[in-house]
Amino acid sequence: MAAARQLCTFFLDELYFGVDVQKVQEVIRYQEMTRVPLAPPVVQGLINLRGQIVTAIDMRRRLDLPALPEGQLPMNVVIRTDDGPVSLLVDEIGDVQEVDSEQFERPPETLRGQAREMIQGAYKLNERLLLILDSDRAACIASGHHE
Repeated sequence: MAAARQLCTFFLDELYFGVDVQKVQEVIRYQEMTRVPLAPPVVQGLINLRGQIVTAIDMRRRLDLPALPEGQLPMNVVIRTDDGPVSLLVDEIGDVQEVDSEQFERPPETLRGQAREMIQGAYKLNERLLLILDSDRAACIASGHHE
């Protein structure tokens, strides 16, 4: 029997992404952010999560996607990393999706640039392609370990 994997899913510019449920600390609505002078462009700011300071990463910018339309607020997918929690700013939160390891495929050839480095692979679902985000790679800019 193939192993099932549970993924927390979200959307970015019509693309459907997933990260391992075990990596996700919580999913929250938009939070006010404090800008960080001289931070890399992908760092949107810092959010205060019940007294814990969390770096918020603009995933659209991280993946070289167009900016969110004016007036649309991102959602936070707070993931656990070795350096503490990091918030990935996404357009919209999806459901927890259970996938079968037999459906896993290599990253699509159409992916280029930054996105290619951060996608571990994909699952072909009935209605769309679910791209698996390497959350450690996506979050690494926040902790200064950029490749």
